[in-house]
Amino acid sequence: MLNISAARRATSKHLELNMAPLIDMVFILLIFFLVTTSFVKETGVDISRPTASTAISKTKTTILIGVTKENTIYIDQRQVDIRTVRANVERALAENPEGSVVIVADKDSLTGLVITVMDACKLAGAQNVSIAASLDPGV
Repeated sequence: MLNISAARRATSKHLELNMAPLIDMVFILLIFFLVTTSFVKETGVDISRPTASTAISKTKTTILIGVTKENTIYIDQRQVDIRTVRANVERALAENPEGSVVIVADKDSLTGLVITVMDACKLAGAQNVSIAASLDPGV
């Protein structure tokens, strides 16, 4: 009589699942998604931007300066005094001389404060100073 289970045990080989290629593939996918993801740099405060029909998108900026409706100034997600804006912009421009400055001002902030911030940026040596606005969808 033929014993089928004994014959199956004798011919079966010990199979092993190698996890190294699977882990390598997961890491490759992770690196791919990290490289292709675009990170949005924000000022760190909630600002209601004014709209403009001629607004254009800027991709690279060195420093973002936020001016809230309470007329407080934020640089790199920390509150700064108007007297330290120039020093912060000078430091950022020393790291990247080709960089630009974007002032993200709330539409209810004081115009005089925004002009003072722009002046401090120009005195710091910034050649390209812009004010952020949202594109007006009505135009």
